[in-house]
Amino acid sequence: MADQGIDISKEEPQKDAGKRRAKGEFVRGVSGFRSRLGDADFPPEPGRYHLFVALNCPWCHRVTLARNVLGLQDAVSMDVAFPNRTGEDDPAGPNRWQFVPDRIATLTGAPLPECTEETGTGQGHRLVEEIYAAEGSPEHSVPILYDKKAKRIVNNESAEIVRMLDRNSRPLGSTIADDGLPVLYPDEPGVRGEIDELNALIYVTINNGAYKAGFSSDQAVYAAAFAAYFDTLSELNTRLSDGRPFLTGETFTEADLRLFPTLYRHDPVYYIRMKLNGAKILDYPHLWRWLCRVHALPGVADGNSLDHCRQGYFGRSWNKTIPRGPFKPMPYPQAYAHPELAR
Repeated sequence: MADQGIDISKEEPQKDAGKRRAKGEFVRGVSGFRSRLGDADFPPEPGRYHLFVALNCPWCHRVTLARNVLGLQDAVSMDVAFPNRTGEDDPAGPNRWQFVPDRIATLTGAPLPECTEETGTGQGHRLVEEIYAAEGSPEHSVPILYDKKAKRIVNNESAEIVRMLDRNSRPLGSTIADDGLPVLYPDEPGVRGEIDELNALIYVTINNGAYKAGFSSDQAVYAAAFAAYFDTLSELNTRLSDGRPFLTGETFTEADLRLFPTLYRHDPVYYIRMKLNGAKILDYPHLWRWLCRVHALPGVADGNSLDHCRQGYFGRSWNKTIPRGPFKPMPYPQAYAHPELAR
């Protein structure tokens, strides 16, 4: 099972993290639960595993995408937290992910239909941190891959969860026939090497780069993240200009899956919220058509909600006011059905 590992050194370096945060840099932490499906304690079985996610979170979006494109919706159950965390007036304190399906979203004036109660543990927890507390952990992040039979957290690192769902999709109970079941991380060494290189670039400059730009209070850190983000968009747009449908060629892979959540959010959310207003994805025609192509794949559109993204990102801003647009050239996500919008 070694090929399921993710080299965290290619993701967020933790050296001097406290000092870097003190200077205004956004530094993402490292997940603490790192067991694997296929370990003796966690055999892949249909109906045994459960996901805890928040649809506004792009790391969770990786996992919901994998679940859907691999045909695991019926085999791996899932609970969805409300996109806004607890406030200062909550008895448990602020900034906690919570399962509150009846909460009214300020964006829509109604509950968000995708939100659920907590059903995976059988305890009906309100807070994600209670799932961790049952195992003596102070962590509180999503996504979580949970074993309903053993009543244990398996893993809370999104990249590893995606890899495990991919490698175990058949024994987990995928409903997709063998000839149509995607392989997100193919066995060919050359393809894997290409995916690994793309993953590292996309994580540093795009996935985490968006947060480096949006949440850093140091102007120089923001400027560097901003430049790297748009440099990579240009590089990826050029890469797709040869007519290939996906990043590595003819097949949708893990590299596409890991890029999609950030670009899905860029025009309607990150352009404003993360101060990434250099250009829209619409301004990169090959990337826009790629984005529309991925959005049209079976299960992808159902794997997320821009209402959750808008509510989650802008609902946490200083005044909690959620922008209504964009509506030109048309509203999102409807725009993702129109590759011709990019010229």
